[in-house]
Amino acid sequence: MSSRLHPDIERAYCVLDTGEPVSLELASALGRLPESEVLDLVSLANKVKNRYAPGEGGGVHACSIMNTKSGVCGENCRFCAQSKHNSAEVEVYGLVDEMKVLEQARMLHEQGIERFGIVTSGYGYRKVTPEFERILGMIDLLHCELPELQVCASLGVLGEVPAAELAHHGIAYYNINIQVDPDRYGELIADTHSVDERIETIRRLRSHGIAVCCGGIIGTGETLQERIGMIFALQKLDVTVIPLNVLVPIDGTPLEGAAPVSVPEIAKTFAICRLAHPSKIIKFAAGRETVMKDFQGLLMQAGANGFLTGGYLTTRGRDMEADRQLAGQIARFS
Repeated sequence: MSSRLHPDIERAYCVLDTGEPVSLELASALGRLPESEVLDLVSLANKVKNRYAPGEGGGVHACSIMNTKSGVCGENCRFCAQSKHNSAEVEVYGLVDEMKVLEQARMLHEQGIERFGIVTSGYGYRKVTPEFERILGMIDLLHCELPELQVCASLGVLGEVPAAELAHHGIAYYNINIQVDPDRYGELIADTHSVDERIETIRRLRSHGIAVCCGGIIGTGETLQERIGMIFALQKLDVTVIPLNVLVPIDGTPLEGAAPVSVPEIAKTFAICRLAHPSKIIKFAAGRETVMKDFQGLLMQAGANGFLTGGYLTTRGRDMEADRQLAGQIARFS
């Protein structure tokens, strides 16, 4: 009997057998699959995830973040409400008090969150500034008061000394996304800084032994094949966690009227990412509940083994108890 699978999906089963990533050529072919074949591709991605990236104890990698400095960012990222180049309504405040950070982290930790990220708006820290020293103090306080909590950060572009200081102060993960295929970063995301500065930061962090969380956004105007280019750029960077965001168009940003990407295409993107990164943590981040809604469970079965829970930076998040139930259901059906 001939196989009922599409020939390209059948070829991709080599990933399940060997644990080796799919080639760029085959990933590109999978990107051209008709929508009618997507569920078979999703099924394969879920099998690869379960075999090569089952998570700790078969669980889901969950984390939450706190926006500790908001708005008035000088960069012109087209999706972001915090850029001063955009006219979105967003709360503006400087770096918050360390006790507010501890209070938020403690509340999340009591609800079962094991990873907590300190996030700031702005370009980043090329040098150790008084503000950066305050952030280091926050990290030390969290380690002291909540020793079981993994403390993470997303502070933008870093110079050599700030990266070394974060390693010295025990950062578990550092998030800095490349967002899209590097060749299109300046056109689709921002031109007030370069993607090379972000890639330099990633390599600098890895040289200091810091695990990097780096991914991108689906829906900025990129093609699916360009999205595959982003996925393979992440291969070269050998990051630890890959967050995939589905664009939440925000009024007052250049992408406020962006056309939504279809659910089958998003599912295809997640599945191809898993086949290109069989053993990595792939985290479903923004857009999970606000854009995907009833389809978020499908995408979690399309190769994702982690999610961002609670509030995001400038858009609402999902109730953590609902996410806890979702994680349990994913585990049952995986």
